[in-house]
Formats: sequence, structure tokens, C-alpha cells
Amino acid sequence: MATSSTTPSGAADALALDKPRAPKRPAARRSNFELYSWLFMRISGALLVVLVLGHLFIMNILDGGVHRINFAFVAGRWASPFWQFWDLSMLWLAQIHGGNGVRTIINDYARKETTRFWLKIVLYISMVLILAVGTFVIFTFDPNIPAT
Repeated sequence: MATSSTTPSGAADALALDKPRAPKRPAARRSNFELYSWLFMRISGALLVVLVLGHLFIMNILDGGVHRINFAFVAGRWASPFWQFWDLSMLWLAQIHGGNGVRTIINDYARKETTRFWLKIVLYISMVLILAVGTFVIFTFDPNIPAT
């Protein structure tokens, strides 16, 4: 209910409400997806620096550099679970990191909602296919291919 009071000069103060008449609305729930995406980009970027620099050092600098890289070298490397995990981590982190970056670009520059939707669908399908094929190759690589 509205109350009024008088000041020493006798003028009435502006009406003040004791209790608001409109009920409080529950706060809108916001998704933390963008926060987690931002955090993932920082962490995956730091991990990718280590993984990629290690990969480049081993492939290009150690023991004669690129001249020793052939099928046998890759087969010997992927015979070790350590190197399988290394390359698999690099594949997954790079693909998801890059896909998240492209998703952000699509959100920023695609003006129409339908365009944004279909660009993201194409992006997600390509990401899943590349991850699936890359993971399949790393885990099923057979170093004993018979000569034809």
C-alpha cells in the first residue's frame, strides 16, 4: 500500500510502495557453454603448442630429419601406445579447437539464422567424419601390409 509522509515544510513526499505488486520472476538460466568454450580454447591451445612442437622436433630435427620418414618409420612409431596417444591427442585437440574457432566465426559473420544453422551442421558433420576417420586410422594401422 502506498504511504506518504510530510516533510518539516508540510509537503508530501513522493509515493513509495511498501511491497511491489508485480511478482518476482525467476532469474533466467544462462548456459555456460560459451564460458567453457573459451576455457577449452585456452587449455587446448597450450596443450597443442607442446604437442605440435614435440611432433615437429621429432619429425624434422632428430636423427636426420625428414629424410628418414617413410612407412616403416610411421609403423614403428605407431607400434607404441605412447605415440598413438600423442597423435590421437593432437588430432582430437586440433580438430575440436579449430572447429570451435570456426563455430565462433560462423556465429559472428553469418547474418541469417538459417545460414548459421546449415553452416554449423556442415561444420559438425565434417568434424565428426575427420575425427572418426583419423581415430580409425591410428587404432587400426597395420604395419604388415603384404607386398603386391
